[in-house]
Amino acid sequence: MTTAASAGTARVPHPRQGERYLPPTPRRTAYVTSADGTRVYYEEHGDADAPAVVLAHGWTCSTLFWAAVVRELSPDLRVIVYDQRGHGRSEIPRGRARYSTDALADDLTAVLEDALPDGRRAVLAGHSMGGMTLMASAGRPAVRARTAAVLLASTGSARLLPQTRVLPPRVRDRRLRDRFHRQLLISSAPLGPNGPLLRAALKYGVLGAGSTPEQVAFTTRIVTACGRRPRAAWGRVLAALDLDAGLAELAVPTAVLVGTDDKLTPPPHAHRMLERLRVPLGLTELPGLGHMTPIEAPDAVAGVIRDLVRDHLAADHTASGGDPAAGTGTSEPAKAEQTAREGGTV
Repeated sequence: MTTAASAGTARVPHPRQGERYLPPTPRRTAYVTSADGTRVYYEEHGDADAPAVVLAHGWTCSTLFWAAVVRELSPDLRVIVYDQRGHGRSEIPRGRARYSTDALADDLTAVLEDALPDGRRAVLAGHSMGGMTLMASAGRPAVRARTAAVLLASTGSARLLPQTRVLPPRVRDRRLRDRFHRQLLISSAPLGPNGPLLRAALKYGVLGAGSTPEQVAFTTRIVTACGRRPRAAWGRVLAALDLDAGLAELAVPTAVLVGTDDKLTPPPHAHRMLERLRVPLGLTELPGLGHMTPIEAPDAVAGVIRDLVRDHLAADHTASGGDPAAGTGTSEPAKAEQTAREGGTV
């Protein structure tokens, strides 16, 4: 087990605080088509010949969620981020059948097959539903062949409702707690205006007590950009989640990370996953942090990812002579994507 102070060894200069959460400009953007025809957006940052990292975001987020981590990693790594279906620039599927853990696995498979040529591997990091995506994909041959190591950040494999801590501990009625937390996940009601009340609710629910106003505003911007229909559809999937079988299939070195004050996927999930992993690499606990660890402590999260690259990817990358750029998806100009982001589209 490690703490924030010991997570990661390599460091790169920090951007100015005002720039940390700005959308980084991608080197390349593309769309790929998933198994059921859904179009999935992804983008690349950093050197095309550097060791590769793939980042999968969580529920109600987008590629923008990883902005600060991308800035940490991209100076010397190839960083690939993508929008889960129904989020960001990826297509919003029609019909509940297209929202499932199998669909998450299909989308990740499509991105990896397009971005990484046969024989190339990457470190995969998933936050919340992104971590669940990695567990759901563990049995896919195309994913296995392209995965050197995994980071499961602020996530869980099953039974989310009984562990959720959004309601304070003094509310002890188990049925009431489960009903409230289920409604929180599946509701399609508007979140309300982006004002002080919503920011306070999100700070309490998904961030640590010490989170900064900048982090709260950034989180609010991302979450409110997610449409009501996909938010509710994915919430139904999460309410019934059971990926214990996928967790058991993770056959690569896997690290786990959690904030000690995470109310959505609290530390018991991290400890349980660590006990069930086939190749566990230990647990990083970030004291006082909430669910949005890549926003609250991007340097610590990036440090764990860098350690995984150093220990499980750098050697075979050097032996292969580098990782050439790949991708057959439909490319679009990075400049146009940047303009769209600055206009408020997340």
